[in-house]
Amino acid sequence: MIGLAALANALRGSGGLAAKADIAAITTQLGLTAMAVAVGDDCAAIPDGDEFLLFAIEGFMNEFVAADPWFAGWCGVMVNISDVAAMGGRALAVVDAIWSAGETGAAEVLAGMRAAAQAFGVPIVGGHTNTRNQHGQLAVAILGRAAKLLTSFAAKPGEKLIAAIDLRGRYREPFSNWEAATTAPPARLRGDLEILPRIAELGLSNAAKDISQAGIIGTAAMLAECSQIAINIDITAIPRPENVTLERWLLSFPSYGYLLAAEPENTAAILAMFHARGIAAAEIGSLSAGAEVCITDGTKREIIWDFAINPLIGCARAGAAA
Repeated sequence: MIGLAALANALRGSGGLAAKADIAAITTQLGLTAMAVAVGDDCAAIPDGDEFLLFAIEGFMNEFVAADPWFAGWCGVMVNISDVAAMGGRALAVVDAIWSAGETGAAEVLAGMRAAAQAFGVPIVGGHTNTRNQHGQLAVAILGRAAKLLTSFAAKPGEKLIAAIDLRGRYREPFSNWEAATTAPPARLRGDLEILPRIAELGLSNAAKDISQAGIIGTAAMLAECSQIAINIDITAIPRPENVTLERWLLSFPSYGYLLAAEPENTAAILAMFHARGIAAAEIGSLSAGAEVCITDGTKREIIWDFAINPLIGCARAGAAA
């Protein structure tokens, strides 16, 4: 197994984490740090009466769309729905923007989107199309609604960090995408997503994030920065598929994967909800006052990110609440 120091270096230098660091400059240029609605969550949360409208968008790497267009289309729907669930919401509808070299160049992407929309029961209601482009590009946006939010800005010192990941899948090579959805029964997919809004509505947690391309540790770092806390993660406790190295797993993007922060007295109930549906879930760390995200193997400890030295996505709880 790779040593802890080498693993920490691999995580710090990962492309997924570097891409998240790009967010800080964009939010500054757009003046988003002064917005009344906090920026840095999986979705924008817009107050709407006693509830919240959730609004998000995902764009996809050109090489991914070119290499696996059907799955890119599927992911366009799936990852947006996951973002809504991560905030305690239920998806209402999606729209897409697709560019392609002719109608045939768009066919597989659109087929993947249609298959995912049917499987998850979330309609595609419109979008933008350009079939006179030189290469394929894809972006998909979503609208959802939440009665009670799970947010990146509500994690508190003293809480525990929970990881919940569907391990019933396989890698969609050559990318590190852990795919556990395309062959799953639609009823199971929809029921698994329902866990997150139920957790929110039962008051078992106030803070969560969808595990993104930044991986488990990178996603935890974004949660820590938004909530202005420290997180210590036990890498030996993280749910992991058999025969997958820890280094690759920590840099993987699972099709169903969430981090939640919860008071110690609520962790057992949260874990039970995931376990009841066959989803691997475990307490993997603790939250405290501070500004560091660290990993430990039980004997050694490595700092992955220190927000007192460098911001990551440039978002923080102070001044706004989602």
